[in-house]
Amino acid sequence: MVTSFDYQPRIADDDLCELLDALPAISIEGPRAVGKTRTALECARTVYALDDPEVLREVRAAPRMITEGEPPILIDEWQRFPPSWDVVRRAVDEDFSPGRFILTGSARPETRPAHSGAGRIVTLRMWTTTLAERLASRPGRGGPEVSLGSLLTGDRPGIDASTDLAVEDYAQEIVAGGFPAWRLARGRGHRILVEGYLHRLVEHELPMAGHRIRNPAALRRWLTAYAASTSTVASYEAIRDAATSGEKDKPAKTTTLAYRDTLEAMWVLEPLPAWLPVGSHLSRLKRGPKHHLADTALAASLLNASPEALVAGHPVTPGRGHSGSRTLLGALFESLVTHDLRVYAQTADARVSHMRTWTDQQEVDVIIESGNDVLAVEVKLGAEVTRRDTRHLRWLRDRLGPGLIDAMVVNTGSRAYRDPDGIAIVPAGLLGA
Repeated sequence: MVTSFDYQPRIADDDLCELLDALPAISIEGPRAVGKTRTALECARTVYALDDPEVLREVRAAPRMITEGEPPILIDEWQRFPPSWDVVRRAVDEDFSPGRFILTGSARPETRPAHSGAGRIVTLRMWTTTLAERLASRPGRGGPEVSLGSLLTGDRPGIDASTDLAVEDYAQEIVAGGFPAWRLARGRGHRILVEGYLHRLVEHELPMAGHRIRNPAALRRWLTAYAASTSTVASYEAIRDAATSGEKDKPAKTTTLAYRDTLEAMWVLEPLPAWLPVGSHLSRLKRGPKHHLADTALAASLLNASPEALVAGHPVTPGRGHSGSRTLLGALFESLVTHDLRVYAQTADARVSHMRTWTDQQEVDVIIESGNDVLAVEVKLGAEVTRRDTRHLRWLRDRLGPGLIDAMVVNTGSRAYRDPDGIAIVPAGLLGA
């Protein structure tokens, strides 16, 4: 792959190259503006941009044309012409040679393809940039010092590294977010970009995807309430009530569930599922998801939170089922770390979830499963980590035994190390794939 001078390498690059070497068709999926097309262009030799009206007219007139050209062939915004999916699927049936097609899209079309593409078209999920990707572009910054992949081996590697990132830096990154193009903007320009993204999402993108929104203002209020529940397991009824505080006539549950389903379909909501272990005596666990948006910049914008307000301790009401007080910075820092862990885990073919017991006495922020092995992660907004901060990790280790291959606390400190219990303490800025 030849990297152009203005392209910031992404973790997804290696995944895409590996898949193209082995499989005929890859569908890159993720929220709008995440960089799918730009990443695909680094590999593509022929491009059909279906958001170009002229190209779309030609493809509608002769659908098979999208199979013509030097591979890999990129079909960008394929959902503008849903039959293109089936055209590619049939082409793969005829010739299973690797590296033939890349499809990109930001929403699932209202008209579904006739065939799912299972066994022919493989999905590569693309996320907004991680801290490791952002820091790599800074002068004088090396790569991440602690690899999630190395922790998943179960070898419990030694850890000794340091960073000069402070809480203020993490607050800046939370508000800046990981959408690639947005990081070029500052101040008011950045705020206008994020607000414009949210406005276009509600007013234009959802209708374009075939989803009728009768009350855009109500959807915006629901999104804001969802953002306020970031990193909690608040019920959807509680989010609905928060979005309609003071109103006698609440929207029907079917309406708010439609909001949720539609926004998940567009990869705007990224709920973290509950851990449901197989073959474990840990059976009395809650099954509700933890709430996260696709990027912390979206949550910060919806809640009108600046880096300065976050650091000052901008409060947020605890969600139902979330014990104790918390700050908005703490909730968004957990969301930032969870996002990054999902990206790194995807590269390792690992699954990510969270754990909470029915009694709320024990919880683990992130559970990463690789086969039958478990890596447990707690996220702490703070530099110092005490045994109280690791008590849930030690509780889980006592119950899983060798099944818990490692445990980690991700924090905002300056040094990465292992504590006397063998738990890895890792500042978020030092963590990578």
